[in-house]
Amino acid sequence: MLKRDSPSDPLPEPFDVADSGYVSIADTDLRSEDELEREADERRRRRAEALSELAGETSEFRRPFAPRNEAMILLENCTMVYPGDVVGLDDVTLQIDKGEWVFLVGPSGSGKSTFIKLLLKEIDATNGNVQVGGKSLRTLKRSQVPKLRRNIGCVFQDFKLLPTRTVYENVAYALEVQGQRLEVIERKVPEIIGLVGLADKIDKLPHELSGGQQQRVSIARAFVNHPPLLICDEPTGNLDPETSIGIMQLLYRINRAGTTILMATHDREMVDKMRRRVIALEEGRVARDDRRGGYVEDEEQV
Repeated sequence: MLKRDSPSDPLPEPFDVADSGYVSIADTDLRSEDELEREADERRRRRAEALSELAGETSEFRRPFAPRNEAMILLENCTMVYPGDVVGLDDVTLQIDKGEWVFLVGPSGSGKSTFIKLLLKEIDATNGNVQVGGKSLRTLKRSQVPKLRRNIGCVFQDFKLLPTRTVYENVAYALEVQGQRLEVIERKVPEIIGLVGLADKIDKLPHELSGGQQQRVSIARAFVNHPPLLICDEPTGNLDPETSIGIMQLLYRINRAGTTILMATHDREMVDKMRRRVIALEEGRVARDDRRGGYVEDEEQV
């Protein structure tokens, strides 16, 4: 069973909606083109600064990754071939340590979705071995898969909220399906909703929320059980640049509390500014694995 390194690890600080620096379109209706352009330049500047504040140390920029701690994710000579001889992953070996933040990048069809599906045991590798939290998925019985997934939080691009349930009910559902006691649910759910900055939206339905608010509900649902691993599949893909900053700040705080984060993304600026570990896939193979990398390889900085 997966365990956090320390049950006493502090929770992130509550997310402040004001952090995002959001400017309403309605506020700009009467402004000139020059004023609007200056506003846009200022928002871009604030976004770049906010992402830079979340950056890791750059002293190891673009150095190849070498394991340092106990593995949260381990793939050993892993190959996945779909029917029709379509290769999803091709002989991939890599390790992601506990507590790391890792960006998974690459063009469509490069193997990112296959990578994630293997970790969730939605599919089984054709060859090789996949381990999550020290547990080999090759020998994991189907009856044990729900327990595996309870220890992995998932955040998706399209939120996947239950449309007829409130914010509270969407988050509570993640605990209800685990058979948690009512008193536990009543304690944990308001706490996590407050953490993501939605205490005043607790009784709202998804359609009454903005895209950024819906994604924060999705994160709250994924994190309510404090999983040691959080998998984010394009979590900012449907959000405007301003709103995406708030989501990244929230995930950063969760990571600082000890949760391993694996994020598949196409957000080039975000990856370049944050300087976290980058695993780049191409045609199912690991093309690059940099401890502090960018979205694409820059020969001048290699």
